[in-house]
Amino acid sequence: MEHCELVSELLGYARVSTTDQTLDLQSDAPSAAGCSRIWTETASGATTARPQLDDLFSHLQAGDTLVVWRLDRLGRSLPHLLQVVTDLEDRGIGFRSVTESIDTTTTAGGKLIFSIFGALAEFERNLIRERTSAGLTAARARGRIGGRPPKMTTKKIKQAKLMRDNGMSQTEIAEILGVGRTTLYRHLK
Repeated sequence: MEHCELVSELLGYARVSTTDQTLDLQSDAPSAAGCSRIWTETASGATTARPQLDDLFSHLQAGDTLVVWRLDRLGRSLPHLLQVVTDLEDRGIGFRSVTESIDTTTTAGGKLIFSIFGALAEFERNLIRERTSAGLTAARARGRIGGRPPKMTTKKIKQAKLMRDNGMSQTEIAEILGVGRTTLYRHLK
Protein backbone atom coordinates (compact mmCIF):
# COMPACT_ATOMS: atom_id res chain seq x y z
CA MET A 1 0.00 0.00 0.00
CA GLU A 2 1.38 3.40 -0.98
CA HIS A 3 1.43 6.25 1.49
CA CYS A 4 1.06 9.75 0.01
CA GLU A 5 2.37 12.56 2.19
CA LEU A 6 1.78 16.26 1.65
CA VAL A 7 5.04 18.12 1.19
CA SER A 8 5.10 21.59 2.67
CA GLU A 9 6.92 24.27 0.73
CA LEU A 10 8.75 27.47 1.48
CA LEU A 11 7.49 30.11 -0.96
CA GLY A 12 8.97 33.61 -1.14
CA TYR A 13 7.70 37.06 -2.03
CA ALA A 14 9.72 40.16 -2.93
CA ARG A 15 8.45 43.61 -3.87
CA VAL A 16 10.11 46.87 -4.85
CA SER A 17 8.28 50.18 -5.16
CA THR A 18 9.91 51.49 -8.33
CA THR A 19 11.69 50.12 -11.38
CA ASP A 20 14.84 51.95 -10.18
CA GLN A 21 15.09 49.62 -7.17
CA THR A 22 16.57 46.15 -7.42
CA LEU A 23 15.00 42.92 -6.22
CA ASP A 24 18.37 41.20 -5.69
CA LEU A 25 18.64 41.73 -1.92
CA GLN A 26 15.02 40.78 -1.33
CA SER A 27 15.23 37.70 -3.56
CA ASP A 28 18.52 36.50 -2.06
CA ALA A 29 17.10 36.22 1.48
CA PRO A 30 14.16 33.90 0.60
CA SER A 31 16.49 31.92 -1.69
CA ALA A 32 18.98 31.43 1.16
CA ALA A 33 16.07 30.39 3.40
CA GLY A 34 15.35 27.53 0.99
CA CYS A 35 12.36 28.82 -0.96
CA SER A 36 11.45 26.61 -3.91
CA ARG A 37 9.91 29.56 -5.75
CA ILE A 38 9.91 33.35 -5.29
CA TRP A 39 7.25 35.70 -6.63
CA THR A 40 8.59 39.18 -7.45
CA GLU A 41 6.68 42.36 -8.05
CA THR A 42 7.22 46.04 -8.78
CA ALA A 43 4.39 47.94 -7.11
CA SER A 44 4.07 50.94 -4.85
CA GLY A 45 3.23 50.25 -1.22
CA ALA A 46 0.03 52.27 -1.69
CA THR A 47 -1.07 50.22 -4.70
CA THR A 48 -3.82 47.75 -3.94
CA ALA A 49 -3.33 45.68 -7.10
CA ARG A 50 -0.64 43.06 -6.53
CA PRO A 51 -1.15 40.30 -9.10
CA GLN A 52 1.99 38.38 -8.09
CA LEU A 53 1.02 38.37 -4.42
CA ASP A 54 -2.49 37.22 -5.37
CA ASP A 55 -0.96 34.43 -7.49
CA LEU A 56 1.32 33.41 -4.61
CA PHE A 57 -1.66 33.28 -2.23
CA SER A 58 -3.49 30.99 -4.64
CA HIS A 59 -0.51 28.58 -4.54
CA LEU A 60 -0.06 28.57 -0.75
CA GLN A 61 -1.53 25.53 1.00
CA ALA A 62 -1.85 24.51 4.63
CA GLY A 63 1.58 23.56 5.95
CA ASP A 64 3.45 25.86 3.54
CA THR A 65 5.45 28.85 4.78
CA LEU A 66 5.53 32.31 3.20
CA VAL A 67 8.98 33.92 3.43
CA VAL A 68 9.63 37.65 2.98
CA TRP A 69 12.79 39.71 3.37
CA ARG A 70 11.06 42.34 5.54
CA LEU A 71 7.54 42.85 6.91
CA ASP A 72 6.91 46.07 4.98
CA ARG A 73 7.36 44.21 1.67
CA LEU A 74 4.20 42.24 2.34
CA GLY A 75 1.65 44.75 3.67
CA ARG A 76 0.61 48.17 2.34
CA SER A 77 -0.15 49.34 5.87
CA LEU A 78 -0.25 47.89 9.37
CA PRO A 79 -3.96 46.97 9.07
CA HIS A 80 -3.28 45.30 5.69
CA LEU A 81 -0.27 43.43 7.08
CA LEU A 82 -2.33 42.26 10.06
CA GLN A 83 -5.08 41.09 7.72
CA VAL A 84 -2.60 39.14 5.57
CA VAL A 85 -0.88 37.46 8.53
CA THR A 86 -4.24 36.61 10.15
CA ASP A 87 -5.39 35.08 6.84
CA LEU A 88 -2.21 32.99 6.69
CA GLU A 89 -2.76 31.72 10.23
CA ASP A 90 -6.42 30.89 9.51
CA ARG A 91 -5.32 28.85 6.48
CA GLY A 92 -2.64 26.97 8.45
CA ILE A 93 0.21 28.66 6.56
CA GLY A 94 3.42 29.64 8.34
CA PHE A 95 5.09 33.02 8.01
CA ARG A 96 8.73 34.01 8.14
CA SER A 97 10.26 37.49 7.91
CA VAL A 98 14.03 37.22 7.54
CA THR A 99 15.05 40.74 8.66
CA GLU A 100 12.84 40.77 11.78
CA SER A 101 13.67 37.11 12.62
CA ILE A 102 10.00 36.19 12.83
CA ASP A 103 9.19 32.53 12.20
CA THR A 104 5.74 31.34 13.20
CA THR A 105 6.49 27.70 12.35
CA THR A 106 9.30 26.81 14.72
CA THR A 107 9.26 28.83 17.90
CA ALA A 108 6.91 29.72 20.69
CA GLY A 109 7.95 33.32 19.97
CA GLY A 110 6.71 32.94 16.41
CA LYS A 111 3.34 31.69 17.61
CA LEU A 112 3.28 34.63 20.02
CA ILE A 113 3.78 36.97 17.05
CA PHE A 114 0.66 35.51 15.38
CA SER A 115 -1.26 36.12 18.60
CA ILE A 116 0.05 39.67 18.88
CA PHE A 117 -0.83 40.37 15.23
CA GLY A 118 -4.33 39.03 15.88
CA ALA A 119 -4.71 41.25 18.94
CA LEU A 120 -3.43 44.28 16.99
CA ALA A 121 -5.91 43.58 14.17
CA GLU A 122 -8.77 43.43 16.67
CA PHE A 123 -7.49 46.61 18.35
CA GLU A 124 -7.43 48.38 14.95
CA ARG A 125 -11.01 47.27 14.18
CA ASN A 126 -12.17 48.54 17.58
CA LEU A 127 -10.42 51.89 17.05
CA ILE A 128 -12.13 52.32 13.68
CA ARG A 129 -15.50 51.42 15.22
CA GLU A 130 -14.97 53.91 18.08
CA ARG A 131 -13.85 56.70 15.73
CA THR A 132 -16.84 56.12 13.46
CA SER A 133 -19.24 56.14 16.39
CA ALA A 134 -17.68 59.30 17.87
CA GLY A 135 -17.82 61.02 14.48
CA LEU A 136 -21.50 60.17 14.01
CA THR A 137 -22.32 61.35 17.54
CA ALA A 138 -20.50 64.66 16.97
CA ALA A 139 -22.26 65.15 13.62
CA ARG A 140 -25.67 64.52 15.22
CA ALA A 141 -24.84 67.02 17.98
CA ARG A 142 -24.22 69.60 15.24
CA GLY A 143 -27.63 68.82 13.73
CA ARG A 144 -26.47 66.54 10.92
CA ILE A 145 -28.44 63.34 10.70
CA GLY A 146 -26.46 61.61 7.96
CA GLY A 147 -27.76 59.51 5.15
CA ARG A 148 -29.34 60.61 1.92
CA PRO A 149 -31.51 63.76 1.95
CA PRO A 150 -35.23 62.94 1.90
CA LYS A 151 -36.93 63.02 -1.51
CA MET A 152 -40.14 64.39 -0.04
CA THR A 153 -39.68 67.69 1.76
CA THR A 154 -42.48 69.23 3.84
CA LYS A 155 -43.14 71.62 0.95
CA LYS A 156 -43.45 68.75 -1.56
CA ILE A 157 -45.80 66.84 0.75
CA LYS A 158 -48.12 69.87 1.03
CA GLN A 159 -47.94 70.34 -2.74
CA ALA A 160 -48.76 66.64 -3.33
CA LYS A 161 -51.78 66.78 -0.98
CA LEU A 162 -53.07 69.87 -2.77
CA MET A 163 -52.69 68.18 -6.19
CA ARG A 164 -54.47 65.05 -4.90
CA ASP A 165 -57.30 67.18 -3.46
CA ASN A 166 -57.64 68.81 -6.91
CA GLY A 167 -58.23 65.38 -8.48
CA MET A 168 -54.81 64.46 -9.89
CA SER A 169 -53.81 60.79 -9.84
CA GLN A 170 -50.96 59.74 -7.60
CA THR A 171 -49.03 58.52 -10.66
CA GLU A 172 -49.23 62.01 -12.22
CA ILE A 173 -48.26 63.67 -8.94
CA ALA A 174 -45.25 61.38 -8.52
CA GLU A 175 -44.10 62.16 -12.06
CA ILE A 176 -44.46 65.94 -11.59
CA LEU A 177 -42.60 65.90 -8.25
CA GLY A 178 -39.88 63.58 -9.56
CA VAL A 179 -40.38 60.90 -6.93
CA GLY A 180 -41.38 57.25 -7.07
CA ARG A 181 -45.02 56.25 -6.55
CA THR A 182 -44.10 54.21 -3.47
CA THR A 183 -42.37 57.23 -1.92
CA LEU A 184 -45.43 59.38 -2.65
CA TYR A 185 -47.86 56.77 -1.25
CA ARG A 186 -45.81 56.51 1.95
CA HIS A 187 -46.07 60.28 2.56
CA LEU A 188 -49.73 60.66 1.59
CA LYS A 189 -51.14 57.98 3.93
